Amino acid sequence: MTSTPENIDSSIAATPNPAKPLLDSILDELGQEIVSGKVAVGETFKLQDLGDRFGISRTVAREAMRALEQLGLVASSRRIGITVLPTDQWAVFDKSIIRWRLNDEGQREAQLQSLTELRIAIEPIAARNVALHASTAQIEKLKALATEMRQLGESGKGASQRFLEADITFHEMILRYCRNEMFAALVPSISAVLEGRTAHGLQPDTPEHDALDNHDKLADALLARDAAAAEEASRNILNEVRNTLSPRR
Repeated sequence: MTSTPENIDSSIAATPNPAKPLLDSILDELGQEIVSGKVAVGETFKLQDLGDRFGISRTVAREAMRALEQLGLVASSRRIGITVLPTDQWAVFDKSIIRWRLNDEGQREAQLQSLTELRIAIEPIAARNVALHASTAQIEKLKALATEMRQLGESGKGASQRFLEADITFHEMILRYCRNEMFAALVPSISAVLEGRTAHGLQPDTPEHDALDNHDKLADALLARDAAAAEEASRNILNEVRNTLSPRR
């Protein structure tokens, strides 16, 4: 069962609700259908349609509609009902939408590519700032993670849960320690794409040596407080990811 999208109204997420597991399931099904195009842009439906289809109360149907609205997937009006919106209205940084796009074979490669390009624009600058501003203890954590990733990767565990957790934590820390709150806000999006690569079998058991080397180089540059080298190493990590994805397009 999937979790409710992060930006769902706080009154729904915070209040104990026995219907929440059902709501989560409905949101996941509807969200996937809209994102995949199974429910077309401009198509309309009403709360009663949701109630009839899923056997839910009007209250639960309304909560589902509100969650979809907050994700930019639909708009509602009393006269028309609920209308499916085009892609340019979607909350594309929301991890639920990212997951649904990765689940759709027709969008998976484009989603991976667009998020990788976002990372190329953001993470090297974040790495530079980490070299300048992070504490030694924080950087030592990054070095330990790079070492763990190398050990796992060289032992054929690059697609394991442990490697994924280390990889996610490494890149999350770069964004969190860079002292830029807007970069830090991208952590859920970046985590979602790393999870997606592993979930869809795109992460190799034995990563490229360059990928492991560049994580080590980044950690070493951070320890040396070499901002330029840290920025370059981060960019090299992401260029390797982009080059791996490019032949798929």
